[in-house]
Amino acid sequence: MKTLIAILGLTAMLSAADGGALYQKCAACHGLKGEKVALGKSEVIAGWSSAKVVDALKGYKAGTRNTKGMGALMKGQTATLSDADMKALGDHIAGLK
Repeated sequence: MKTLIAILGLTAMLSAADGGALYQKCAACHGLKGEKVALGKSEVIAGWSSAKVVDALKGYKAGTRNTKGMGALMKGQTATLSDADMKALGDHIAGLK
């Protein structure tokens, strides 16, 4: 029984989204620490709360957010993100200073 619990715990850890790894795709436009105004249009995202990041990502994915004309580009970037991925990204970005 202990072995089964250990295996399940390890599986959960391995399948958990890694916000830092996911953010590498974002860093090209937003900067390594979220300090850049992406493509000269977006807001600096460093310091955003996790909830604000998740709300923005969900809006872009749903096609209901189009801040500063970035909706179509960000819809493509968020298309494959799961809710767990968005939460991991939110937590990572919230920690950027």
